[in-house]
Amino acid sequence: MAPGGSVRALILAGCMALVPLMAPAQGAEPPVIPILILDQEELFLRSEFGQRIRDDIARASADLGAENRQIEAELVAEEQALTDERATLPVSDFRAKARAFDEKVTAIRAAQDAKARDINRTNDEAQQTFFSQVAEVLLDIMRERGAVAILDQRVVFLSSEAVDITNTAVERIDQAIGDGTDP
Repeated sequence: MAPGGSVRALILAGCMALVPLMAPAQGAEPPVIPILILDQEELFLRSEFGQRIRDDIARASADLGAENRQIEAELVAEEQALTDERATLPVSDFRAKARAFDEKVTAIRAAQDAKARDINRTNDEAQQTFFSQVAEVLLDIMRERGAVAILDQRVVFLSSEAVDITNTAVERIDQAIGDGTDP
């Protein structure tokens, strides 16, 4: 099961367990089970905070791509120079230079891969920060609507648009935290 899936399943099971307790009196309207739906990904991406993070990540990725292209051009030139030297160098000297070049390439690749992982980690950490900062806004919406749970839309097979609070949440989150740059 996906991370958080067991938590979602427990929440849903808990809500469904409440159904018999909420049985209507004879002839009364059936109760509405107050469960709200939210598209977490859309909430993050459409918020000012998420848009800022997306722009920051895109900029960092583009910078890393440009750096990688520059490094690649330098390494291609260095490799060509080494290839040109091959005919004039003793075999042992060429092997030593080739080994050093291979080690340099391996170290550069590891460093660039680490930078890419850092960019991904920054995105993941930003999402965690975002959801911790917006919890109170989401709780307020739950209270206003008398809800007992908010489920991610990915775990819901079918629902009414009336229970989807994504748009409302984006508006309120933007009002509450904006792009997240103000403390």
